Amino acid sequence: FFLQESMHAYAANVYTTVVEELMKGKQRKFIAVEQEFFRLWWDVVATDTQKQQVHQLLQEGRLEFVIGGQVMHDEAVTLIDDQILQLTEGHGFLYETFGFRPQFSWHVDPFGASATTPTLFALSGFNAHLISRIDYDLKADMQKNKKLQFVWQGSPSLSEREEIFTHVMDQYSYCTPSHLPFSNRSGFYWNGFATFPDPPKDGVYPNMSLPVTDTNLHQYAQTMVANIKERAAWFRTSDVLWPWGCDKQFFNASVQYPNMDLLLDYINKHSGEFGVTVQYATVGDYFQAVYNRNLTWEIRNSQDFLPYSTEPFQAWTGFYTSRSTLKGIARRASSLLYAGESFFTQYVRKHPEGSICKCKALKQLQSLRWAVSEVQHHDGITGTESPKVKDMYMNNLMYGVFNVKKLMASIIFDMSNAKKNGEVYSSVYPKDSGISDVDQYVVVYNPLAWNITTFVTISVSNLAMSVYDELGHPVPAQVQSSAESPSTYDLHILVEISGLSYRKYSVKPLDGNQPAFIGRSIKYKRREITRAGQQGRQLFPVVNNCYQILFDQNTNLMHSITERETNQTVELTQEFLEYHVNGDTMKGPISDNYLFGSNASAVPVSKAVGLEVVSGTLMTEIRQYFYSNVTSQDYIYAVYTRIYTVPEGYDGKLLCHRIEQEYSVGPLELNREAVLRTSTNLNTRQLLYTDNNGYQMQKRPFKAYVNNTVARNYYPMVQTAYIEDDTTRLMLLAERAHGVSSQGNGQVEVMLHRRLWNNLEWNLNNNLTLNDSSVVRPVIWLILGTKAVTNILYRTSGLALEHRPVVMFGALSGGKPKLPGQLQQNSVHDSPVTVPPNLHLQTLSIPGWRYSSNHAEQVRRIRMGKQKQGDADFNRVLLRIRHLYEVGEDPVLSKPVMVDLKSLLNGLGSVMAVEERSLTGTWDVNTLKRWKWNTAQYPSKGFFNSTKTSEDFIVTVHPKEIRTFFVYFQ
Repeated sequence: FFLQESMHAYAANVYTTVVEELMKGKQRKFIAVEQEFFRLWWDVVATDTQKQQVHQLLQEGRLEFVIGGQVMHDEAVTLIDDQILQLTEGHGFLYETFGFRPQFSWHVDPFGASATTPTLFALSGFNAHLISRIDYDLKADMQKNKKLQFVWQGSPSLSEREEIFTHVMDQYSYCTPSHLPFSNRSGFYWNGFATFPDPPKDGVYPNMSLPVTDTNLHQYAQTMVANIKERAAWFRTSDVLWPWGCDKQFFNASVQYPNMDLLLDYINKHSGEFGVTVQYATVGDYFQAVYNRNLTWEIRNSQDFLPYSTEPFQAWTGFYTSRSTLKGIARRASSLLYAGESFFTQYVRKHPEGSICKCKALKQLQSLRWAVSEVQHHDGITGTESPKVKDMYMNNLMYGVFNVKKLMASIIFDMSNAKKNGEVYSSVYPKDSGISDVDQYVVVYNPLAWNITTFVTISVSNLAMSVYDELGHPVPAQVQSSAESPSTYDLHILVEISGLSYRKYSVKPLDGNQPAFIGRSIKYKRREITRAGQQGRQLFPVVNNCYQILFDQNTNLMHSITERETNQTVELTQEFLEYHVNGDTMKGPISDNYLFGSNASAVPVSKAVGLEVVSGTLMTEIRQYFYSNVTSQDYIYAVYTRIYTVPEGYDGKLLCHRIEQEYSVGPLELNREAVLRTSTNLNTRQLLYTDNNGYQMQKRPFKAYVNNTVARNYYPMVQTAYIEDDTTRLMLLAERAHGVSSQGNGQVEVMLHRRLWNNLEWNLNNNLTLNDSSVVRPVIWLILGTKAVTNILYRTSGLALEHRPVVMFGALSGGKPKLPGQLQQNSVHDSPVTVPPNLHLQTLSIPGWRYSSNHAEQVRRIRMGKQKQGDADFNRVLLRIRHLYEVGEDPVLSKPVMVDLKSLLNGLGSVMAVEERSLTGTWDVNTLKRWKWNTAQYPSKGFFNSTKTSEDFIVTVHPKEIRTFFVYFQ
């Protein structure tokens, strides 16, 4: 809906009028970034003539696609997998349609810059990277010292191999300054500002700039030249990038270009007087000019540019948590897509005769690829959009999720019917809820390429249940009253599943011999937190094989955790606090969707805590309810802490070391920001570590500022954060992004939810208040242990949280109980796909692109207009493998790994050919030659050459590498 509105109000007009204007003058140029809008125009609006013109303009280098992803993604709260997905989606379209491969970035609008991005863009074949939004004080300093350009080695392990030249825009950023000293009207924006939802009937837009005329031409030129010269002083070369445009500009290019032509011609005619020559250029033209100067550039290490402040009281750290529900659903959708892709790929490879229509299946997957790509936008998953745009993202995600669940269910149905072993599904339905009737099947798919042992939870209506596997053997399970709704029960099933495989479990009302364990509940009296200091502290333990957690019966709060292997005890308490923030611009700095502005310390929210402990053989769940006082009716906050005990014979290492916490937060009062603060006696010196996009860690020392110290010490946690002392580390793993900070020694606090209203004019005009009255239920896993132990556990655990098994339900028809042994092991089981624990199978999918992987051939097809003929290609499989560790991070896991692709994938068929490709698939790595910029470290300029291909299907994956392949089977 919102997309249609934007297309109607301005986006479609940008492409229609720009293409028309570019055709009118050989000197004119234009750059375009986001493919989502361009593809809508291309598919729905563009005429055949306009399409021909676009082809011509691209060939002439006068229209240039930069970045070329579906969107310009946010860098702070997005996961690396989703960044790669949205880049790959856009690049696949551009290469298939035009044979065009973007080589430059234009990341001007994300709020802060991550160190993952330069690595991704280098891996995608880019020659240079461009950013703009970094801390105001840092930018001022870099500008003064001519340090806005550098060679960025974003990854410490890949260092110079994937470095990239980076340009930071100066203080004017990416918009033309509109002030004219000789007029009270604005300058340079002749098409004015777009109006929503409809363009004006008379074509007169608000704020159309003063037109260029004979009488003001000289003054206009002087104004422009003065700004160009001001900027030239901040850069080392005499080439100045002067961006012309801004948000929602060029929707009427027919008034923009003629005015621009007049100015440029005039300045060039009088270049002697002005000391400047000007020309239309693309970003590529600019970087080529700078590259040709052959200067030697400073190297920047892997430090990122987060957080981002625009002035002393404007720290853009609120969006790390804004719209937590959207952040959670975006990640769940991404993880389901990941599972659906590998599931469908295996189905196509193993069941070529299967009854499912592959083209329809691909469309179902594409609907979720598009939705997950789109929400990575820097005003999407960030939570910085208006409610109706948020609803569009949500609806598109839910629609895609529904499609992929339906696809996965129909694949299971098709494969089960194909078995002909007396087993027939009357339905396989992708419900998220639970089991109602008798004789149900639970189908559980493990989307990771490792063997996993974990619990899946389904809701049931009865305490007396039994669970069996395919062979009729009993499966360990525990059933207990649900914290969610008193009338139902949670059934926790211990599942053991090999890589990329699924298993079927039958769940039956108790048939006597093998009941599930029952979790018994003890409720404790509600306690006042203030009683903490009193004599005779009463502690009670909750224990599994890895941890002993002590709770204080005087307060019902956690007291300490002992890691049993080393017998190390860490005092650890958790409490909820709220920052009370201001929404009235007359009264001082505000908090909004973007900004976090705390004018005081956070305030504890509850004076009393209720406690219930549900203990059983397999797991213990501690339920804490936080009340504003001892007599309050309702709680606003709850924590459900679960620890697991794995029976003999199961690999329980990951499960045992995981303290799982689920929180219930909300509805909040207005202008409150809710945090969970975990305080320990670790001497951390207030040093925090957080991740960049689930790819690499950043060190976050606490910094004191004159103003806004609390908010400026907030950082994004996409997947991981930790604090540590000399021996012990406390690790937090998350399934959605949060703001995180260490506001005191031994402390880590996570912002879980925000509800805000403010009267800032801009926010009101764009309906950008965050009056979010929802209840959010994020999950965080805690791991406590030595650095060595947590190092081994945290990468695999983080991915196990991200990619929890997909659970579907099936009903048996006929209702006859099966005898043990009658159900065969599923054939998916015969050939699991597994990689070692320091590698992650990041992508296994069938993209469906119809382009030739031979570049010359692809260009020839496009010239002949044959690029889109035929159905989607189901033979090409896209495979990505990522090394999870940094160089030197772990004595064993940081080693390079040799992978035999043929044997890795032999369950899918016989591998016939493998082509190694750039990250998004559009380059053969052997023909990719990126520009090598001079640095003090490596003076010789030239091209990066990659020599990575293997003859015999064996590849060696080095620390932090992400390797991308096209795989073809016999």
